Amino acid sequence: MSAYYALLLIHLHFPDAGSLKAKRKELASAKAQLQTRLGAAVAEVDHQNTWQRATLAATLCSGSLKMLDESVDRVERWLVDRFPDGVRVERRVTSFEEAGGLG
Repeated sequence: MSAYYALLLIHLHFPDAGSLKAKRKELASAKAQLQTRLGAAVAEVDHQNTWQRATLAATLCSGSLKMLDESVDRVERWLVDRFPDGVRVERRVTSFEEAGGLG
């Protein structure tokens, strides 16, 4: 059995956000889309009290490395389309075994 997962660190910039409320509204929408449309588990992990920045951690998993890479590419494309001048994505794709899992 094969199990692969991708960990993403997503750095977002909200240049038009003039308040935490404005940032959180846009961020909530983005997180919901990542979860419902793209199947990622998402959490805000840094810059919670900064108006124009956010850092998210996201993960995707699959039994196929090819399908996982395609899913991660889709997430990255969606983020770049949504935040063309304000996103940077770090990604790590690995297998359960490579991460020290049983097997």
